[in-house]
Amino acid sequence: MPSLTATFRPAIGLSNPHLQTLWGPLWRKLPALERNRERLWLADGDFLDLDWHGPHQPHAPLVLVLHGLTGSSHSPYVKGLQLALQSRGWASVAVNWRGCSGEPNLLARSYHSGASEDLAEIVAHLRAQRPLAPLYAVGYSLGGNVLLKYLGESGASSQLEAAVAVSVPFRLDQCADRIGQGFSKVYQAHFMREMLAYVQSKQKHFQTQGHHDSLAAIDRLGPLRNLRTFWDFDGKVTAPLNGFKDVHDYYRRSSSRFFLGENRTPTLIIHAVDDPFVSIGSLPTASELAPQTHFELQSHGGHVGFVDGSLRNPGYYLERRIPQWLIEG
Repeated sequence: MPSLTATFRPAIGLSNPHLQTLWGPLWRKLPALERNRERLWLADGDFLDLDWHGPHQPHAPLVLVLHGLTGSSHSPYVKGLQLALQSRGWASVAVNWRGCSGEPNLLARSYHSGASEDLAEIVAHLRAQRPLAPLYAVGYSLGGNVLLKYLGESGASSQLEAAVAVSVPFRLDQCADRIGQGFSKVYQAHFMREMLAYVQSKQKHFQTQGHHDSLAAIDRLGPLRNLRTFWDFDGKVTAPLNGFKDVHDYYRRSSSRFFLGENRTPTLIIHAVDDPFVSIGSLPTASELAPQTHFELQSHGGHVGFVDGSLRNPGYYLERRIPQWLIEG
């Protein structure tokens, strides 16, 4: 396990990891964010929606922002970072993974923790759109796992100046075990509801739009009742919809920990020891990290939390630390 870094102090009253984790989605209020949406058509005929914010100048640094499981470009941590970047004169583009922008995607396949081929298409598109802009990427949770996997696969050809990954589930199998323990079962139940709703929404869309092949692929999954754990859902849904042999094949081929050593892009990883989704045993050792990777391990912070300051005047460590590191790097 990497050594601890003592640069984050939780807000008084928010040292509990679950309060850190839940603060953003339950209690954080953000101002309205003006963004321009672009639909990116993928090579397989499906689409992703991209939400742009910040300056349009061709030389302005551009940051790609990747959300986590059941999130979207509207997730508070995404909008908060886009605002923080804009205040520094940087542009950003928030990705909505397949089916996460409020409209079901066109194919039976879903977004998942190993969808680095989608990220590769996004990066190529942004390089073509803004060829003069330095390009960076920030990924949270599932998005961080996809990002680190992509960086390992692409090596010296990532086309990114630098990257940041936050609260990453480095070993998907071990994280599937961890979220089924203790209070974390509450999160597991929430994710199960959201992910089943995602599949059911696609199914209804395929029925009304007459997408017979995609509908048949969903129907072949059979009844989706009694899916209570990540092992259940990923074995019954994620693996077969996305071309994996089974859940073990999906977890093995998609866990970013197995790709870290091949990364050649300067990368900052931010993680908390008390993350309720990720066991300590899932974290990579120092010897597994590429020389260009800096691992910042905090004692507190929960999962994509890192709320400091006070309850009356909360601060957001990630929205200071990430831009600072990208600018200084």
